[in-house]
Amino acid sequence: MADSSKDDLLQLIKRISAFITLKISNLFQNLDSRSVGAIAGLAFAIVFTWRILRSPSGPQRRRPKRQAVTPGSSGVSSHFSENIATSGVSVPSEDSSAQNIIDEFFQPVKPTLGQIVRQRLSDGRKVTCQLLGVILEETSPEELQKQATVRSSVLEVLLEITKFCDFYLMERVLDDESEKKVLLALEDAGVFTSGGMVKDKVLFCSTENGRTSFVRQLEPDWHIDTNPEIVFQLARFIKYELHISPNKPERTAMNVFSSTSLEQFFGTV
Repeated sequence: MADSSKDDLLQLIKRISAFITLKISNLFQNLDSRSVGAIAGLAFAIVFTWRILRSPSGPQRRRPKRQAVTPGSSGVSSHFSENIATSGVSVPSEDSSAQNIIDEFFQPVKPTLGQIVRQRLSDGRKVTCQLLGVILEETSPEELQKQATVRSSVLEVLLEITKFCDFYLMERVLDDESEKKVLLALEDAGVFTSGGMVKDKVLFCSTENGRTSFVRQLEPDWHIDTNPEIVFQLARFIKYELHISPNKPERTAMNVFSSTSLEQFFGTV
């Protein structure tokens, strides 16, 4: 009768774990930091309840005493093995299986890229970003006269940002053909179809000061740039900045962060 009750309890825990796992997976898709306390409380309650339920309700059977073994006794090995077999030290398989279910259920849940993006951007909703050296492989306007190539390693992060933020791309170019090459490269990469980006939010200018003016007019929560001079000038006006540089520079202001790449900043490489 006791074995049957344990089987029923084990099956009940399995069903509850499967149901809660499904609900928690759906919940974590839209989880914010304020929900962590509620999840922790639920986890504690489940574990506490399980510990109470698995406690033995009846008197435990006393273990038989081990017989003393003297050097002259015969059959030492057989007596020792027999005592181990009857000592009751092994854990019941039902309890072990149930504990494995509990341990697996409470493994840390890995956050999604969308959650990471929102957390790193401190829930900033408007972002401006330079193209050269951040989104594109090319690093100078002269290179854009020949070709424009979207960096494959940044594409996943870029698309996630466009879904979450009001996102603007901008760059200094030398001619109209360079503009066309950039727009075509972004279109071929799926930026205008998979994300929330539109061509009207890709801005071009003829000077570096023009990019500075764009940023100040848009008043974003974040600006991303490779030019240390522009980063320094905008630090007084923009809430947060991300300076992209191969050689991670020293932090020039409390609101200026630095990283070797956009994808490295969000931890995807």
